[in-house]
Amino acid sequence: MNVLARDIMTPSVKAVSASWTMDHLARFLTENEITGSPVVDDNNDIVGIVTLKDIAEFRWSSDRKPKAWARLGPEEQREARRLRLAFLEEMTRLPVEVRDIMTPQVFSVDESTPVRDIADIMMGEHLHRIFVKNDQKITGIITTYDMLKLISDKSLTRRCAASD
Repeated sequence: MNVLARDIMTPSVKAVSASWTMDHLARFLTENEITGSPVVDDNNDIVGIVTLKDIAEFRWSSDRKPKAWARLGPEEQREARRLRLAFLEEMTRLPVEVRDIMTPQVFSVDESTPVRDIADIMMGEHLHRIFVKNDQKITGIITTYDMLKLISDKSLTRRCAASD
């Protein structure tokens, strides 16, 4: 008997608003001890996904020097640094919203999808989480942690082996 998405999914999905600030998002993820969440718009439709990695990449890219930096002379580097600092200072006055850092692509599977197919999708797309749907409605989420349950739960491991 196949192990299906509904057998291992986490049924409670905590979504965040696209209009939340990045700071609000960071607090939410930390308080809920999760590393990512679906993003919903004002109609409560899922429009993307956001993770701690998105926050880190945004912070990192704002501190990083572009590759063209090395081609500038000393005076040009000073002026570029001055302009960059002025720009970043102005940017910090405006709150960065979730919609600014989220990934707008959402991957999902049906509740009846075999876990082997889910593993193939997650590996092929380099995903750490995938949504589970039933009649176009999100009913759960499968994370890499949920996939590890297949190994640690002996009955699920036997079911997977038996379906080969």
